Amino acid sequence: MSGAYDELLDATIQHLEGLKSRGIRHVAVSPDTLRALAQPAKFPISNFQPQIQPAAPAAAPKTFSIPQKSPSVPAPSAAPAEFSLALPGETAAVQLPPLDPQARAAAFIALRERALVCVKCPHLASSRKNVVFGVGNPDARLMFVGEAPGADEDEQGEPFVGRAGELLTKIIQATGLQRSDVYIANILKCRPDTPGQSAGNRKPTPDEMATCIPYLHEQIDLIRPGVLVALGATAVEGLLGKTVGITKLRGTWKTYRGIPLMPTYHPAYLLRNQAMSEKRKVWEDMLAVMEKLDMPISTKQRNYFLRS
Repeated sequence: MSGAYDELLDATIQHLEGLKSRGIRHVAVSPDTLRALAQPAKFPISNFQPQIQPAAPAAAPKTFSIPQKSPSVPAPSAAPAEFSLALPGETAAVQLPPLDPQARAAAFIALRERALVCVKCPHLASSRKNVVFGVGNPDARLMFVGEAPGADEDEQGEPFVGRAGELLTKIIQATGLQRSDVYIANILKCRPDTPGQSAGNRKPTPDEMATCIPYLHEQIDLIRPGVLVALGATAVEGLLGKTVGITKLRGTWKTYRGIPLMPTYHPAYLLRNQAMSEKRKVWEDMLAVMEKLDMPISTKQRNYFLRS
């Protein structure tokens, strides 16, 4: 019976994915079908005919994410339910089964090993010194995402170790955490190549970010942080596909893969602009992050970078 069940589930997922590829975002499922799915099967699964009807207006629709391949089923609802089909660039929640610590540790090791030998971008693989996978606590509640390694990171194989990294460490410590308490990663795991240049950095291309970001997705799905912080406009573009200036986006909560995301300025920006007002903006973003994580905030912390 399990084989037939898997075949039916595969066919259903393929059908939904086909609808999604054609731009259809919602499929109505009748309450009777949901109630039937919620009941233990008392008949051969091959005789079951799902009643998938054309989408129709609903007074109180309930939205479910497209399920992963799993025997679990949605709970019955009095009103027609809808399965959300997120379009490219959207950030629907990813429902994941629980992972025990040993399985997660093994998955992290396997993921790192795959990333270290990646040659999906031959021009980056040939010019890099080290793959910059990520660093920190796999149990972190707070995860920072930057854009790509620079020269210092490429040399040492660790993200945010240059001057901008030193400032990020100070920001983390100002919240009461240590660098080892959080997790830090980048959209790109390799330093963008700079042909003909002996120094300097360049912005990752959209193709490079799209090629590399599955590694970041796996990191996020294994860590499952309570909050993500996107550092700078390029990180926001890589995560959300938004090219709006970071000045307009910072300080406003977004959602990425079902996780609250706070866009803020890259530490490198604060190195270029030492104005107290700009430092305060980043700190206000971090105060919002601390509140979201239910971290204690002292009066002293609330008053950082305020003029007396």
